[in-house]
Amino acid sequence: MKFFLEFVSATCALLLAATGLASGAADAQPERAIAITIDDLPAGAANFMTAAEITSMTTKLLATLKENKVPAVGFVNERKLFFRWNEVNERIAALNMWLDAGFELGNHTYAHTSLNRAGLKEFEESVIQGETVTRLLQAQHKMTMRYFRHPYLDTGRDLQTRREAEAFLVSRGYRIAPVTMDAWDWMFARVYDDARKRGDVAAQTEVVKSYLNYTTLVFDYYEKFSRDLLGYEPKQILLLHGNNLEAEHIGELFDLLRKRGYRFVTLQDALSDQAYSLPDTFVAEEGSNWLDHWAISLGKPPLHSPEAPQAMIDRANAIPQPQP
Repeated sequence: MKFFLEFVSATCALLLAATGLASGAADAQPERAIAITIDDLPAGAANFMTAAEITSMTTKLLATLKENKVPAVGFVNERKLFFRWNEVNERIAALNMWLDAGFELGNHTYAHTSLNRAGLKEFEESVIQGETVTRLLQAQHKMTMRYFRHPYLDTGRDLQTRREAEAFLVSRGYRIAPVTMDAWDWMFARVYDDARKRGDVAAQTEVVKSYLNYTTLVFDYYEKFSRDLLGYEPKQILLLHGNNLEAEHIGELFDLLRKRGYRFVTLQDALSDQAYSLPDTFVAEEGSNWLDHWAISLGKPPLHSPEAPQAMIDRANAIPQPQP
């Protein structure tokens, strides 16, 4: 009888342990990786900022990236170096800070030129004009220009134009830097800057909370969408922008990502994921992220993606917009 009771007790213990392991496996997050990319350098609102303000913003942003050991690639609009002729050298120096800190720069066209709106010829001219200073700076650091990011993610309104633009970029030595995650930080940043200039700390806090909440919704949606579409979560590529919101709060974004199980990888590492070799025939009037590209190419368009808070959109639209 004693043996029987010991047997039952041991069996129950094994079943409970197995149940716990299964539960733990079900609750475990998938292995996640993400590359950080930052557009519109030297600053998204460069025409509203002094060189000293751009330098201050850059210093904060780079310090947090280095402190968190997060690799990143910054994408440059060189026109922003020349908004104020008496500050050109200082603005170039702020851009060079990225390279001095060990980060890489890519081309985002000279004037944030949309392929869809400008057409192929003007787009190609803006690509060439947009690499002049950056190539020189990178050569001084024994680096080359490797990556290109489409402004507005506009990759072409028709497939012929898209393929011709892609061939042109390859001929210039570029690899296109896709995006899979985008939480519209540029829009929140406009409202944040307005509150910051007015010294409204409560409004700044509200914007940060709203931005991080919306970012959470975006990640919830596209993580699930990735699994449904691809059967797994690829190495994601996050689109951010050079602005005061990120300079002062990107650390909180990194905390959010770590809690979701992400490790930070280089853009080169992310692009090694097989997903970035999927067929992509996406064309549209407006750009979109590459998860949407693949889904539409496969005839499985995304549905009910999260929308940014309308109150923030309205507040952003009421504020004068910086030149792109």
